[in-house]
Amino acid sequence: MGLMDNVKAKLGPAKGKVSDLAQRHEGKIHQGLEKAAQAVDKTTKGKYSDRIQSGTGRAKGAMGRLTHHGDGAPETGGTTPPGAGRTAPPRDAAPPTDAGVPPPPEAPPPTS
Repeated sequence: MGLMDNVKAKLGPAKGKVSDLAQRHEGKIHQGLEKAAQAVDKTTKGKYSDRIQSGTGRAKGAMGRLTHHGDGAPETGGTTPPGAGRTAPPRDAAPPTDAGVPPPPEAPPPTS
């Protein structure tokens, strides 16, 4: 038995207890996530609103998976807004092009 098998075996009962507690207090946990997100958004003056919403959505999705772990129904992540898992392209990235159409050639560097 490997190390990961030992860890999983020892954490199995704890996961059940955490899942049970999360099911009982799911509403309070969601309220706490929203309150924390609002506080952070206010502190950062909205500069990171999209990232805060994304993180909050992911946390709620993880809560959903944890609380509905044993019911047999697949979790669709309905609490996560569409596109929340996407990351913004780098600022210096070229704009997307149409599929199959190559981008225009770059101009040669200026000679001075």
